[in-house]
Amino acid sequence: MAEQRSKGFIGSLDQGTTSTRFLIFDQHGMPQASHQLEFKQIYPHSGWIEHDPYELVRSAEICIEEATKAFVAGGHSVGDVRAIGITNQRETAVVWDSETGEALHSAIVWSDTRTKKLVRKLKERDGASELQSLCGLPLSTYPSSVKLLWLLENVDAVRKAYDAGRLAFGTVDSWLLFRLNGGTTRNIHVTDPTNASRTMLLNIHSLKYDDTLIKFFGLQKDRLVLPRIVPSSDPKEFGSLTSGILKGVRITGCLGDQSSALVGQCAFSPGRAKNTYGTGCFLLCNTGTKPVISKHGLLTTVAYDFGKGRKPVYALEGSIAVAGSAVKFLQNNLKFISDSSEVGDLAETVEDSGGVVFVTAFSGLFAPYWIDDAKGTIFGITQHTERGHIARATLEAACFQTKAILDAMERDSGQPLHELAVDGGMSNSDFCMQTQSSILGIPIDRPLMRETTALGAAIAAGFAIGIWQEFNELADLGRQGRTIFKPEIGGKEREAMVNRWEHAVRMCRGWIENHGVDAEEEED
Repeated sequence: MAEQRSKGFIGSLDQGTTSTRFLIFDQHGMPQASHQLEFKQIYPHSGWIEHDPYELVRSAEICIEEATKAFVAGGHSVGDVRAIGITNQRETAVVWDSETGEALHSAIVWSDTRTKKLVRKLKERDGASELQSLCGLPLSTYPSSVKLLWLLENVDAVRKAYDAGRLAFGTVDSWLLFRLNGGTTRNIHVTDPTNASRTMLLNIHSLKYDDTLIKFFGLQKDRLVLPRIVPSSDPKEFGSLTSGILKGVRITGCLGDQSSALVGQCAFSPGRAKNTYGTGCFLLCNTGTKPVISKHGLLTTVAYDFGKGRKPVYALEGSIAVAGSAVKFLQNNLKFISDSSEVGDLAETVEDSGGVVFVTAFSGLFAPYWIDDAKGTIFGITQHTERGHIARATLEAACFQTKAILDAMERDSGQPLHELAVDGGMSNSDFCMQTQSSILGIPIDRPLMRETTALGAAIAAGFAIGIWQEFNELADLGRQGRTIFKPEIGGKEREAMVNRWEHAVRMCRGWIENHGVDAEEEED
């Protein structure tokens, strides 16, 4: 305990897509206390997903309060928490009045697809084909800048604030930092490069806002209050909590959730990769200190920027829109299971998928396909199909899409991946991870402590205040008790399974185009 007190503890606020958590880690990367709170998902129309910005803040404050109380009850003191890191759902767009500090609309969530028509129009603009070489992202419904344009076109209060030069725009990290610092009292409006790189307004090479990108979207810098971009790890720029049980504790780290998971897996060397199986599924591979612009349907993003003279580190990323949410679909919509943890057991009631393939394209298909006119489609159903076959096909869908992303990464980087680190809710399933290893043909490395996204933010915060100073100090962090899954099928069987999946992907396209205006666009 004496060594722990001399080093101190780090708090980590993990604000995800469906819940908020606050964890307190020791210097060995082990959580000592935590609290989690789910918040409301708002679905105004088909394909639309929103969050109440104030509920996000309230859930953060409650989680900080309750986790800290548990920490104190465990024999520690409030003063042992030396700093806080924040990690957050990326691309989700929040807008507020910079003078009053009041939110002007619900937050539009990263997976929201209301901007489909807008994206198609943007793709027809001059310069559209050059955007990815500047910002690392292709035009899609995904980036937050497209959500901002929709708000400007459809919400009067947002347009009025913009015309008056009072429209503050940011991702969830910026909103949380603004409110946790007392709103307009301190008026802290910042972001880090991992979050800024998801807006399509940041030049991926210079890590500064780019005039060409801003102009392409028809925005004017003098009317839009953008967050300042600061390193992901910094002792001062993120401010401190202004209320609650940890009032006065500094916020010294900030990372977008998938970059944070990469850091939490200690993937600090080029070629190291991780896959997070959450609401969506996100595979990131460290590519070093120079951005690699993908030619195979991937995103180029910032992995982390720890400042203090260190060069920023980049990653290639493949994003799958639907992973854990497909399991929730089986639970809530089809009533196959009563809890998501039961899906593996249901899948194991059958020997294989029985020829069933479930392309879980509820929001189209993301990397490496980028098919926005796909719909969720189940192929191969016969009179012998059981619930177990569909459950198995649901888990396999995330595994097949991970395979497609990994193949694209190898083509872009020129380097094969020999092992994949995993985390996130679906990684708890031994069956799913064994399936993933067999489909990839490489080992899967799962840590015992799987709160790697929260740990990444804690690492960023700890670096800023000197708890750790060099990456090699983290070499053994979370290495104990890891489980390695190895492939159990041969190359021919793997190839046949992958070919069947790719055939299903080709067949799921064109539902919007071939059937006229779909229900989502009618509701626009």
